[in-house]
Amino acid sequence: VARAMEKAELQQKVKRLEERVNQKFGFGIILGNSKPIQGVILLAQKVAATDTTVLLLGETGTGKEVFAQAIHQESPRRDKPFVALNCSAFSREILESELFGHRAGAFTGAMKDKKGLMEEANGGTLFLDEIGEMSLDLQAKLLRVLETNTFYKVGDTKPTQVSVRFIAATNRDLQKEAENQHFRLDLYYRLSVFEIKLPALRQRPDDIPLLAAHFVQVYAAKINRPAPKLSPAFLEKLHQSPWKGNIRELKNVIERAVILSNHSELTVQELPFEMQFGTANLVRGLATLAEIEKQHIQRMLQHTQGNKTETARLLGIGLTTLYRKIEEYEL
Repeated sequence: VARAMEKAELQQKVKRLEERVNQKFGFGIILGNSKPIQGVILLAQKVAATDTTVLLLGETGTGKEVFAQAIHQESPRRDKPFVALNCSAFSREILESELFGHRAGAFTGAMKDKKGLMEEANGGTLFLDEIGEMSLDLQAKLLRVLETNTFYKVGDTKPTQVSVRFIAATNRDLQKEAENQHFRLDLYYRLSVFEIKLPALRQRPDDIPLLAAHFVQVYAAKINRPAPKLSPAFLEKLHQSPWKGNIRELKNVIERAVILSNHSELTVQELPFEMQFGTANLVRGLATLAEIEKQHIQRMLQHTQGNKTETARLLGIGLTTLYRKIEEYEL
């Protein structure tokens, strides 16, 4: 009975977490009490109530899309669509079709009319992530939309009118890119009406325990386990990490640690071995580190019940690398 009650309690916890993710929480979903993050939240709150174009700057993994969603949810457009597009995920041709849509017969394979994300976001917000990856000719088309609120679908001769609030994001220095003629200067000026630079995780170390504890709760609930505590040594290692991948990297580290843990407290042993020993020590004690890596891969394979694709994802390595490791360690 006690076990059944515990299971029911965990299921309720998962449900509450899922409801929190699905509901509109605006800036309440952004975690952090440090000065750097509170400063940018204040800026974002001020611009959210307007219809101004926003440019979010910051390193990869700093939470630019989360900020874009929060700005949308706190804006007068909150009841209209929020549409996100990663400009680096598509080739130039596919990106144009995804963004602006196309008419049937516009190119080989265009069997029917397609509505682009620009139209899908009509009345709402369009978030353009990695805007620095967009080709110069598509930048020209985007500039036209910003200036006239109209665009032409691929293969169409009739303009389409939209009302869209634009939020763009990049980890590049667009002004420097424009000076080197890799980005349109006029588009940069249009996008950067209101710039917000998000701090890197290493610039807000006081927020690491709060973020780590939150991710522990989320991932423990996901795998139907009680949330383990964070040991002082575990937290110390988190503080020592440079976090080049920022919050996204922290999330991955915590997810793996929760999966690997068999105790009520997360210890240093659940961290990736480069975090345990430091990159400077990787050359020393290779036999020991190889054994740690072998055990780490074994435990991941057990957790995923032999699913190599999922194991590679959790380990943060390529599938071919995983197969090579399995063969090397005779797993």
